[in-house]
Amino acid sequence: MNNNINSDEHKILRKIGKKSQTSQRELAKELSFSLGKLNYCMKELKKKGLVKIQNFKNNKRKLNYLYVLTPKGIAEKTKITLRFMEQKMKEYDELKKELRKK
Repeated sequence: MNNNINSDEHKILRKIGKKSQTSQRELAKELSFSLGKLNYCMKELKKKGLVKIQNFKNNKRKLNYLYVLTPKGIAEKTKITLRFMEQKMKEYDELKKELRKK
């Protein structure tokens, strides 16, 4: 199984890390995803063991879900965020060097 995650999946992990209790509609809107795209990505993240998806037991309409990052999901989100920050710092350092040359 391929455990690499793409940028859309990373956006979802970050959003869930901030707000786990939401509807799919709200989550899709906040991420500018279609419901179909979000549903597909969520199923992939669940298959990879990065999220758990649960219905609210006390919600009569069953429209809201609780999205929980698994320990593996938290680790993956952190790893990718650090990699992104390292890349941005490298780009920043390269820009500083270019500006010094001018």
